[in-house]
Amino acid sequence: MAEELEYKELDQVVVRFSGDSGDGMQLAGNIFSTVSATVGNSISTFPDYPADIRAPQGSLTGVSGFQVHIGASKVFTPGDECDVLVAMNAAALKTQLKYAKPNATIIIDTDAFKDADLKKAEFKTADPLAELGVNPDRVIACPITQMVKDALADSGMDNKSILKCRNMFALGLVCWLFSRDLNVAYNFLREKFQKKPGVAEANIKVIQAGYDYGHNTHSSAANVYRIESKVKEPGRYMDITGNKATAYGFIAAAEKAGLKLFLGSYPITPATDVLHELAKHKSLGVITVQCEDEISGAASAIGAAFAGALAVTSTSGPGVCLKSEAMNLAVTAELPVVLLDVQRGGPSTGLPTKSEQTDLLQALFGRNGESPMPVIASTSPTDCFDAAYMASKIALEHMTPVILLTDAFIANGSSAWKLPNLDEYPAINPPYVTEEMKNNYTPYKRNDQDVRYWAIPGQEGYTHILGGLEKDGNTGAISTEPENHNKMVHLRASKVAKIPVPDLEVVGCKDDADLLIVGFGSTYGHLHSAMDELIKAGKKVALAQFTYINPLPKNTAEVLKRYKKVVVAEQNLGQFAAYLRMKVDNFVPYQYNEVKGQPFVISELVDAFNEILNK
Repeated sequence: MAEELEYKELDQVVVRFSGDSGDGMQLAGNIFSTVSATVGNSISTFPDYPADIRAPQGSLTGVSGFQVHIGASKVFTPGDECDVLVAMNAAALKTQLKYAKPNATIIIDTDAFKDADLKKAEFKTADPLAELGVNPDRVIACPITQMVKDALADSGMDNKSILKCRNMFALGLVCWLFSRDLNVAYNFLREKFQKKPGVAEANIKVIQAGYDYGHNTHSSAANVYRIESKVKEPGRYMDITGNKATAYGFIAAAEKAGLKLFLGSYPITPATDVLHELAKHKSLGVITVQCEDEISGAASAIGAAFAGALAVTSTSGPGVCLKSEAMNLAVTAELPVVLLDVQRGGPSTGLPTKSEQTDLLQALFGRNGESPMPVIASTSPTDCFDAAYMASKIALEHMTPVILLTDAFIANGSSAWKLPNLDEYPAINPPYVTEEMKNNYTPYKRNDQDVRYWAIPGQEGYTHILGGLEKDGNTGAISTEPENHNKMVHLRASKVAKIPVPDLEVVGCKDDADLLIVGFGSTYGHLHSAMDELIKAGKKVALAQFTYINPLPKNTAEVLKRYKKVVVAEQNLGQFAAYLRMKVDNFVPYQYNEVKGQPFVISELVDAFNEILNK
């Protein structure tokens, strides 16, 4: 009979699942994060997968990872290093060990460490643990493949299908390590495979087998832990990715505005999931079109906006290049279109599955002529909902195309999200034409915010024409008059500049900081964590993270000039720092720039900011 276990309380833990691209590491990680979010833990996830469509099995280039950070209280990042590493084969151990803490628990499938596997992973000896300097006392070495075959021997499944369940054994073992309730995982699988109940039940059986293996063996390499939620605001929660939250934000905005939602999109990594998600919601009045290319995706959205819908087009960096001409048409026609740019590594095809912030200047200036567009950058997977909602509100209320920047890190990553109450969100009131304008309407009549009034085609008495050629501001007819063009250029710029956005907030030692850290968008979690580490060490540091980039918050200059030293940290070569220097007189910040396709490493940020503090 097994001895009674003693549970140890943890405040936070990081788990990394790794294996071949076909080993289901993303699914295992998603289920574990869902289970954790359901019990009230704060979570942050990071899927890290290769760009190869299908690398050779067991090869070093084909390893896929999924990292989950779980906390009893708020966690901001997926973590720098993991406490538990699941390595489903020799290549996974070799490539992913660098992400593990020196004392991390390592779970391996010994059946995937045969001579042929070691050769594919380019090991030089028959003892990979010794070759990598891994303490065998920290390793749970389990014949996962054989145990899965044994568990499903009577299932009637073929060998290939059985092997696809190996990830669930590892998940069950990790769930045992952290005292997770398996019922949530069971429900997840039954819903995912509702059309294939046999597959769902096979996976459930394997999860239970992994859990039982841990419970019955009590490996000396592991302790059993609990991570109890310390702060949980009442409400319904779900584990949500940034892409799904973005899709929900667009749906919510259309509902609030009383409009149809239209998405014209061409599939591109890492933005495609937004198209997939919105395509599921026809019952909510969502219209999706998978277009033949990026240009038609943008053009169809412009047509939908002209027809009176909340129009969205989604893409990543290379697609923004292709959409730029069409988006310029939306600028001059002054139509409400949201362009979602889920940034990835560039230039060109670059690093399609990795993350950067390198599209900022393209979003701000990447069109011909004077073509100002509002730009918003989301700060986290859950913030993607609010950012999509506010981007839609700005587009509809100010009759302008808007660019929403997310990136692969927050789009594919997930967090625990409290389902919002839409009644608490601000109203969306497009500037529709009034009855008094009937039979006296021209397309560039404007309100006191320089926003043109919106007449939906088909409304009797509001006939008008829009197009790419410059128009007379009074009549709407084509005009090449110099003074009119000058007037229209200034009006389009003035309209964007007048958009009200929230003031820039400062957190940390906001009243007496010796260093202000500045970032934008998805780096929020890492910069906040670095600030927290520095404050714990007795340093006076503050953080200002920008969501609204064009227009900038009105207090931007006052905040940036308040502190002795300012460092702008971003995942590019200094685009945001250059933009701030352009907008704020006599502003010369320090800079911290990385373009690695990977999130910041908190310890490296702390070292760099300490160096600035010590100058």
